[in-house]
Amino acid sequence: MDLSLKGKRAFLSASSRGIGLGVAQVLAAEGARLHLGARDLVSLERTAKTLEDQYGQAVSFAPLDMSRGPSINEWAQIGLQQLGGADLALVNAGGPPAGAFLGFEEAHWQGAFETNLLSAVRLIRALLPSMTAQGAGSLLCITSTAVKEPLEGLILSNVMRAGVAALVKSLSRELGPQGIRINNLMPGRIDTDRIASLDAAQGQARGTTAAVQRKLAEQSIPLRRYGTIEEMGQAAAFLLSDAASYLSGQSLALDGGLLKAL
Repeated sequence: MDLSLKGKRAFLSASSRGIGLGVAQVLAAEGARLHLGARDLVSLERTAKTLEDQYGQAVSFAPLDMSRGPSINEWAQIGLQQLGGADLALVNAGGPPAGAFLGFEEAHWQGAFETNLLSAVRLIRALLPSMTAQGAGSLLCITSTAVKEPLEGLILSNVMRAGVAALVKSLSRELGPQGIRINNLMPGRIDTDRIASLDAAQGQARGTTAAVQRKLAEQSIPLRRYGTIEEMGQAAAFLLSDAASYLSGQSLALDGGLLKAL
């Protein structure tokens, strides 16, 4: 299938590793022009160079802290200057800490709100003028299967991710007449550093190891394994591309069949 991504100007937040990196790799392979962002500048520079060497095309990048509005705006403006506009955007941010309700103070809630909900609002607002001016664009938010089934011990993520899903559905109605699509991709257990740290924490809480906890988690997944960042990248590329031109306001679970909700 031709995704028609060659030459598309793609903005990808939190893209130096994990899910964001998986998406960047697939988009680069499809010929898209990339603007990457992450807090770790060393990792970001390394990722950009690797992609340039592998796919033979310059990769734009700038530091990005998704918890700070000024950083988001500056990153977006640098990308718009480098690429001349925005066609695609991956709205992605690291997950908030694990824990139960009474273990968090108001500052924790505020931090999760800034990083995982308000960041999506800010990034979309920063790129919308370019998309609106050209009458086309595709946005994709990365959340979690917690949108459909809240996850034990991840109350901050459960609440903020659900807010992003509501934002996606609302914006699909508002932006559709302007030729702009927006969707939501809900990863289940994807083999990333984030999931490894959650396995370690859950294993410790249960008096066992991260490896044992992973095995237990895999047994709860119908496909009996964790997903890969490459699989996330392929699903994201499809949703962002013209091949999904009649899909908007949707939440797609990439979870190996884990969700029981309809």
